[in-house]
Parts: sequence; C-alpha cells; structure tokens
Amino acid sequence: MSTTPAAADHPFAGVMDGLYLACIWVAGVAIVAMSLIVPVGVVMRYFFGVGAQWPEPIAILLMIVFTFVGAAAAYRAGAHIAVELFTALLPPAGRAWAGRLVDALMALVCGFVVWYGARLCATTMGQAIAELPWLPVGATYLAIPVGAAATGLFVLEHLFYGPQKERAVVRIEEAA
Repeated sequence: MSTTPAAADHPFAGVMDGLYLACIWVAGVAIVAMSLIVPVGVVMRYFFGVGAQWPEPIAILLMIVFTFVGAAAAYRAGAHIAVELFTALLPPAGRAWAGRLVDALMALVCGFVVWYGARLCATTMGQAIAELPWLPVGATYLAIPVGAAATGLFVLEHLFYGPQKERAVVRIEEAA
C-alpha cells in the first residue's frame, strides 16, 4: 500500500497507532460483551422467571465505553459523519481554513469533556450503583474523559500532521 503525504509517519505515529488500536479493541470488546449480556438478562427474566439486576447497568456501562472510546477511533479513521454542503462551495483555501476551525473547535470540546468528565468521575466516585454495590458510579463514567482525551490526541495529530485515515493501521481491512 502506498503511503500518501497525509499518512506519512510523524514522530508520534507509532504511539498514536497503538492508541488507535487500543481504542478499537476496547470498543470492540465492549460492544461484543454488551451484545452477549443483554440477551442473558432477557433469557433469565422471560424463560427462567428470574429478573437479574446486573445485566442492565453493565450493558449501560459498556455502551458508555463503546460510545466514547469508539468515537475516538472513528475520528482518527475519518469515519464520522461530515456535512460538506457549505464547505464544498468554498475555494480550496476556504476549505482548509474551515478544516482548521473544526479542528480547533474539536480540541476545545475535547478539553471541556475531559475536564468536566474527570470532575464528574471524582464527584461520584464515593457513590455506589444499587445493583452493583462494589462498583463506584465514578468508575462507570471513566470512559467519558478517557475517550475525550484520546479524541483530543487524535485531533491534535490531525491538526499538526494532517488526516491519518489512510494509515495502514486504520485501513487494515484493505491490507487483508
């Protein structure tokens, strides 16, 4: 596979590739586990008449993990929905400026979510989930600041080194 200038290695490429793969694996395991846990709860309730309390909060926790960590990987892969109706009308210099503006706004949003997500985790760490008394509420929210931090790193990578969606690690299905 040929390497485009946007996908050329930069000083942190290996670290960012590792972070990307970690996000993919964590999000993938979370969605598979969620897909297995929800039917277990349904089967236990409707076939055995036993309403287990743990499947729903665990499934919600896994959905939070999948959403925030998976969003980071999707950002790096260029897989988010983009509305290009207005930017397509701009000249190339205007499109480049709009892209930088989006990156800057994304960095601000990521910083906001990391800051307030971490505060949410710290504030709720002393509380327990009723169905899972061993699990602090703050631990269930950890995926929010962690996912936002990963997204923020990918935003900075995009801002300084260009899009990375053509990297071999991102386009692994094409290599296979």
